[in-house]
Amino acid sequence: MKQEKIKIIFFLLLLFPFLLFAQNTNIEHGPTVDRERGQVNAEPIWRQALGGAITGIPTVQVQSIVAVLDGGNIKAYSSSGRPLWNFSARGRLSPFVTRSREGTSYFSRTNGILIAVNRSGRELWRQNPGDPVSGSIVIGWDGRLFVPTDKKINCYTAAGRQLWKQEYSQHIAISPKIDTSGSLILALENGEMLRIDPFGNTVSRTLPAVPHTLVSLANNQYIALFKNNVIAFIDFSDNEYNVSMSLPGPPLAAVSRGNNTAVCLTDGRLVLISAEGNIMWTGDSHISVIRRSGGQLDTQAHMLFDERGIYLLSPSGASGFTEDGRRLWFTLLENASTIPAFDDDGILYSGGRDWILNAYRLEERSRQVKQSLYGPLPPGNYGMGNPLPSSWADFHFRFDESNLQRELGTIASFIQSGNIGPQENEFCAFLMETASGGYNRQTERALVQYRVRALQLLAQIGSRETIPYLVDIFIRDNDPSVRAAAAAAIGTIGVDPDGEALQAFLRAISPTANPNNEQVLVAVASATGALCRFSGPPLSEAGVKILTLLTTASQPRPVRQQAQRELASLKM
Repeated sequence: MKQEKIKIIFFLLLLFPFLLFAQNTNIEHGPTVDRERGQVNAEPIWRQALGGAITGIPTVQVQSIVAVLDGGNIKAYSSSGRPLWNFSARGRLSPFVTRSREGTSYFSRTNGILIAVNRSGRELWRQNPGDPVSGSIVIGWDGRLFVPTDKKINCYTAAGRQLWKQEYSQHIAISPKIDTSGSLILALENGEMLRIDPFGNTVSRTLPAVPHTLVSLANNQYIALFKNNVIAFIDFSDNEYNVSMSLPGPPLAAVSRGNNTAVCLTDGRLVLISAEGNIMWTGDSHISVIRRSGGQLDTQAHMLFDERGIYLLSPSGASGFTEDGRRLWFTLLENASTIPAFDDDGILYSGGRDWILNAYRLEERSRQVKQSLYGPLPPGNYGMGNPLPSSWADFHFRFDESNLQRELGTIASFIQSGNIGPQENEFCAFLMETASGGYNRQTERALVQYRVRALQLLAQIGSRETIPYLVDIFIRDNDPSVRAAAAAAIGTIGVDPDGEALQAFLRAISPTANPNNEQVLVAVASATGALCRFSGPPLSEAGVKILTLLTTASQPRPVRQQAQRELASLKM
């Protein structure tokens, strides 16, 4: 019996290093490079046991990675391999996950339930678009979500309120992607190409066939690449498309930067095409190497194009090129379950069929991306923070109670129906005019009750771009009901990616600030808690400081109680 115990202990001692390796191994081996071929024989810098196979392309952001697993879980890891969170959807998941600049992850169960999970893995909300997502959710410049299903596009605020939806008689053949103007481009199975602006306004072009992929250029033109090697340049200001060139082979994937387009052909060759339709160079990727050795070629791939160069990612490996066509490196993957991800710091993340996530350092260069408190700043805005004057702006009786009641009621009914659509800019302008009336000129203002109602409705429209406006009202207005409504509106929108709101809240409760109304402080506590729950750390660290200050004995009892409730909710 004693000998058996010794054998068991000896066996466990032998097994322990392997278990530890599978759980989280930081190997820290640098890549070895075959200088003649440019092949990187990379060893993982760390490995993590996943407990399942990754089903879609992982998403990387701000030194972390999030992946969908076939067991119905979403898992997040830091770029150093530390587990961050594990969310169980309690059901099968579609293989798509998208992250906002706040770090919120959006994904869908196969039964159609859309789920939002914050940076800490805490569920924020669920919605039911009616069908499972058919492609990656697209994040608009102001945080809105464009959610594709089989024959429909739903637009939601970051907090999960529906803004509009569009249904089609045809299936979506090419999933939507955001273009250089912040609009969507997609294609239907009948060959119709659509461009949809953030408010649902749509223009279309009928193409001769369903393109293999679509690419947006910087000059408001688009490229449609077809399986028969043809490329069409499309300008929606004209009524026709222009077939101007033919590729040297069928396309597999494409990406653009500025007015140049990089295309990977099915045989693994990369070509760079100018805006004039000229092929600037051709190069061989890792897929070309596999083809020459008689291996099986990839049928799917993903491409990146940034200031560092052009990157091709596929289940069989990855390749990096300079923009002028010099191949930097390539590496081969033998066990990947899906297309890997490549982050801004040169790390490749690949999930294997052995349920292990491997991280490889392939470059030492990092992207020079402008960051806010969280992710990269959007390249533009939709004008929601400073819209054009509404059609009521110059009407003398615009603040008459009967007019306000009627217009605010109309806006509320559109919001409730989930179909604001093309009226969003007009509604937003009217609400902002009603709420403020202008601080820099002597103008009549609406009664306080209508100003408060306007702020409540503006919050339900939910554009991130209105946060500075709401902060300004909170700081400058003299009416405590309006200030409280502005703070509550920020909490309803749920995002404060630049920390403006929390800075204003902190200044408002500091000992040197003017005495605050109890109603305002209760609203600050509620809004701070909402922002912390939505975004998680690091924003919640500043929020917890505010809430802690609001629990001190010098604060009114209702304020202390609300702050304590918010702090307790953050621990759940």
